[in-house]
Amino acid sequence: MLNIILYIAAGIVVLSILAYFIQEKLIFKPEKLKQDFVYKYDAPFEELFFDVETGVRINGLHFTVEKPLGLILYFHGNSRSIKGWAKYARDFYRYGYEVVLVDYRGFGKSTGKRTEKDMLSDMQFVYNTLKARFPEHHLIVYGRSLGSGFASKIASDNSPRYLILDAPYFSFRKTIERFLPMLPVKYVLRFHLRTDKWIRHVNCHTYILHGTKDWLIPISNSEKLQALNPHKITLIRIHGGGHNNLPLFPEYHNFIRDILQY
Repeated sequence: MLNIILYIAAGIVVLSILAYFIQEKLIFKPEKLKQDFVYKYDAPFEELFFDVETGVRINGLHFTVEKPLGLILYFHGNSRSIKGWAKYARDFYRYGYEVVLVDYRGFGKSTGKRTEKDMLSDMQFVYNTLKARFPEHHLIVYGRSLGSGFASKIASDNSPRYLILDAPYFSFRKTIERFLPMLPVKYVLRFHLRTDKWIRHVNCHTYILHGTKDWLIPISNSEKLQALNPHKITLIRIHGGGHNNLPLFPEYHNFIRDILQY
């Protein structure tokens, strides 16, 4: 019996060490693009480059409209690149808002080694650049899934008009623990992205949209986030919605319209 326990303990240690070093591959699923890749969309747009530091360049797309009512800074989820995420820009520019989407380090054309501190610093650099071009009350920060952590951090350190979170997690660590219950995730995880911590310091109103049938990040996550500050956080339930299909529901678009026109 003792031998079995020792084998199990040794296996957990080995898996923990392995998880520590390969977790980036488990968390981030980037689509990488060649630097000469040409974006093509039907709507007016311009490609952006944010030169954060030597060897680090963040790539973005800026969808433009005439006489914009505001600008959405969109932080996408943990997979693909802005090449594919850009299709969601129409959900906002159709209501007269410009949209800027950016890729994290190692996604698309963006370069640089990933650490949580550096990635958050990159997004603040992007926000500062946009803030120099547009009044801050003109800016709305939008975070989708993993992007909710980046969005919450940026909103907590700045003063955008609104923060909008789409299928956010309460605790990134606890989300990972759901899928790796045998590992000491608390000690292994190098990316924490504390939405639950940062949202407490967001001064603007926050809107959360979450599907009631989201199995990947259950809606209970958003309910816990709202409970932290119910007077400043509005939770919008998309009944029947999953994790990746909210734009298929008319209710999602109706709520986005109402938020942007408020």
